[in-house]
Amino acid sequence: MNKITQLFNIQYPIVQAGMIWNSGWRLASAASNSGILGLIGAGSMYPDVLREHIKKCKKATDKPFGVNVPMLYPNIENIMNIIVEEEVKIVFTSAGNPKTWTKWLQDKGIIVVHVVSSVKFALKAQEAGVDALVAEGFEAGGHNGRDETTTLTLIPMVKEKINIPLIAAGGIATGRAMLATMILGADGVQIGSRFVASEESSAHQAFKEVVVNAKEGDTQLTLKELAPVRLIKNKFFNEIQELYKTSPTPLQLKELLGRARAKRGMFEGNLEDGELEIGQIAGLIHDIKSVVDIVNDIVDEFEEAKQESPSL
Repeated sequence: MNKITQLFNIQYPIVQAGMIWNSGWRLASAASNSGILGLIGAGSMYPDVLREHIKKCKKATDKPFGVNVPMLYPNIENIMNIIVEEEVKIVFTSAGNPKTWTKWLQDKGIIVVHVVSSVKFALKAQEAGVDALVAEGFEAGGHNGRDETTTLTLIPMVKEKINIPLIAAGGIATGRAMLATMILGADGVQIGSRFVASEESSAHQAFKEVVVNAKEGDTQLTLKELAPVRLIKNKFFNEIQELYKTSPTPLQLKELLGRARAKRGMFEGNLEDGELEIGQIAGLIHDIKSVVDIVNDIVDEFEEAKQESPSL
């Protein structure tokens, strides 16, 4: 029995990442209905909006689903209380100290998984008592680790040091990549970018098309002084690069970033001035499909690659 399918009571050891402006109740419920773990991305939701998404998700699926909570956002206490009130059973935390909420959530019968980008933070999360870990390589979209450790090196390094279930993330969109990370020691995978380009994702159609048309080299990690984020190169990205030539202070970077950049780009479809967060693997994503088709493709390719691997 696989540790991840057992922990979450799902069919396949795959998690649909909780991404801001992409992971509403439609995506999460479709993912759960297809046999994987769907996550609602709370990072882009006010507390009352999150409650509405949880309620709709419960109506749309009778399978397990969870909520991803970036801990750097305000209203965190409100959000955690809503999760408990709505009886969500799985929470993925990120961007903060796992000690803050892990025990509080577990005492209420909630499974807690924490997202890390380094061995150091993996050990801290294990020490905090989390039920499982997501180790996310530098290839991933959105907010990312400062150390630029790739998934290929991060997974075995984390595996060597921890003894709790390990989920690989960053640069995974295919069954072959899933098999590769599991051979490196992961018990399952978390996939983000591939599900952005799904019919059920709440991203703007124009952003989905940009993802599908992206080539290798079209994304880059930037804004390390604030919170490192991987973006598609567009007018806004070029403005950041120009500002860097003047050796800006973090305050100047923050002023350029302003408010609601990610919403403008990913949710409202402003491809020039918005923040377009996506992983390097976008170069391998060529179509917009339903979640169930994406999951079936990944699982079929995984099985096929597994059959081929003895011949290697």
